[in-house]
Amino acid sequence: MKPVVLLVGRLPDVIENVAKQLEDLPIQWLGAHNRKEVVRQLKAEPNIRCVVIGAGLDDIVRGDLVGVIATHRPDICIHLKDRASGPAGMAPFVRRVVSVEAIHETSS
Repeated sequence: MKPVVLLVGRLPDVIENVAKQLEDLPIQWLGAHNRKEVVRQLKAEPNIRCVVIGAGLDDIVRGDLVGVIATHRPDICIHLKDRASGPAGMAPFVRRVVSVEAIHETSS
């Protein structure tokens, strides 16, 4: 079974674009763009290994999401993308995160 990674971003197509750029990785991608969707995904999918939150969301929203995720799933890591690398930096950031968090963990 593939590890599951939840991508949270402001624009719905960010999820599709990132997953498409990283289709070579053995990951099942889930996406969310607001609090309600994050909670729904966390409740619906018990196999989420980590969450990556994009930089396009406001800091208050990102902070709220960290709290929501930690409350619902204290067993998973939460990664916040930096703003300096811009939208083009999302896929490389996600690749680095899942290579350590999800893929390495599965092969151990």
